[in-house]
Amino acid sequence: MTDQLGALTTIFTEFYYWVTVVLMFLIHVGFCMYEVGASRYKHHQHTLMKNTMLIPLVTVTWFFFGWWIYWAFPTGPGIAPSIMNESTALITDDSTFSAKWYLANTEYMAINLGDHISGVFWAAFLLFSWTAASIVSGAIIERITTFAFGILAIAIGSVFWTIDAAWGWHFDGWMLKILGYHDAYASGVIHAIAGGFALGVLCVLGPRIGKFSSSGEPRNIGPRNPWLVTVGLFLIYTGFWGFYAACNIPIFDLGPEYGIEGLSYWTATNIYVTPTTLSGITFNFLMSLSGGLLAGYWIAKGDPFWTYSSGLAGIICASAGNDLYHPIQAMIIGMIGVVIAYKLHYWVERKFKIDDAVGAVAVHGYAGFVGLVICGFVLNGYPSSGYSVGAMWDGTTYATINPLGQFLGAIIMFGVLGMLPGYVIAKVLHGMGKLRIPREVEIAGLDYEMMEDAKSDEKAVSSATR
Repeated sequence: MTDQLGALTTIFTEFYYWVTVVLMFLIHVGFCMYEVGASRYKHHQHTLMKNTMLIPLVTVTWFFFGWWIYWAFPTGPGIAPSIMNESTALITDDSTFSAKWYLANTEYMAINLGDHISGVFWAAFLLFSWTAASIVSGAIIERITTFAFGILAIAIGSVFWTIDAAWGWHFDGWMLKILGYHDAYASGVIHAIAGGFALGVLCVLGPRIGKFSSSGEPRNIGPRNPWLVTVGLFLIYTGFWGFYAACNIPIFDLGPEYGIEGLSYWTATNIYVTPTTLSGITFNFLMSLSGGLLAGYWIAKGDPFWTYSSGLAGIICASAGNDLYHPIQAMIIGMIGVVIAYKLHYWVERKFKIDDAVGAVAVHGYAGFVGLVICGFVLNGYPSSGYSVGAMWDGTTYATINPLGQFLGAIIMFGVLGMLPGYVIAKVLHGMGKLRIPREVEIAGLDYEMMEDAKSDEKAVSSATR
């Protein structure tokens, strides 16, 4: 970097994404505290270890193939033509991301003074992967084997959410072009898919022992440590700030992308290169959080667990369009999402005997699905991407945001890439006898089993050294 202004822009962007990664780490800390607070004492250590081990499992697999999937499959199996080619200047051999670039330029995956973006941008997406796996983790606590959870974490964290991000959260994604899909802060891309995946697993995994009475009535197994639940969710709120910022490009020249030759206009954009501002999304983040908390307090009659969770559900429901909503719209949408998610949770629990231990399917899956659908109506006719404004690259046009496209997108996220794979993988694991812990272990507690394994290892070592 020889130009001082260019160097400042590059280093600012590098530091910007680095800070978002630090903030998003708090999401994972929050999930750990939240799940431990919701679980019973006899499962605490296993719950913590499960959340800890998803970090290396997802990180390593994301490094080897998850990140590649994002850049390799935005157009799906030839569903829409790509705008990434030399004539559009969106791909060059030396600098711009693509699947080919990612595999060929391994020197960028190390300390290199010529690259200040790859690592921090990779890490921002990696933390999204952790979040997807953590959402699933909460729903299935107290009965899943460590082995099965590891497989499920890799599947959702490094494969399926990455496919949906390539399709619907990439400037070249076919869902943007064909459906007019818009999901700026991942109502569907992370939350609906993870909630759907968790639901698919729960259908096979079954409820915890004692969750339902002999007559089939659900029993409330409330959180054992409300303080941990409260602090955990507040940490998730805090980390969500970083999540929102990481979904933006901090400084971008809109001139060429909007077909304005010879003119520069620098601003922040969302991931679709549609202009937005941190100021605007700050309004909408806080208003959707507040709407969710108010609606949760009302619908749950002051229940603390659902009130705190509803704040998160409110943000998630409004996230699809929070780059373009008015703050009052964000608040109302957050409230609507909470009421629907709460009602659906208990209806599904009673009707299908689904035991979602922390309400993750409701808070992330149902709220995310509803948020996508609402976005299609409220933002009907708005551009789905910055690339649909001004110049149309090589004649490739993008559909505008519309209700049908958003509904189909929600089905793809929640059902096709979420619930279906979760169900199939869980079925395979169940068939292998690897999905659920034995009944006696569940009754005694997973922590007791861990201690017994440790004692067995100590005895084996002691015998071997005699």
